[in-house]
Amino acid sequence: MKTFNMIDESFICEHCGKNVQKLNYTARDHCPYCLYSKHVDIMPGDRKNSCCGLLEPVSIEKFKDNFKIIYKCQKCKELHKNIMAKDDDMNLIIKLSNQI
Repeated sequence: MKTFNMIDESFICEHCGKNVQKLNYTARDHCPYCLYSKHVDIMPGDRKNSCCGLLEPVSIEKFKDNFKIIYKCQKCKELHKNIMAKDDDMNLIIKLSNQI
């Protein structure tokens, strides 16, 4: 079973360069402007993955009453999923949903 280490921190997105603020209701795990993330965790929030490649959003899937963004690591090619945040760019979410 996955363990979740709650890390909600601000960061500068390595893909678009924007300053991303804390989410303040759960852990911030991707940029709300471009939806990119970084491959830093093995288990959620552990920061133990040495890959550190950029996670490119490639698709989306329905998850309960929300969606998960499906990522492909640009470095190691592993697939990864993150739950969509309330402040994510909905135009990009719609664009991803049209790629299914």
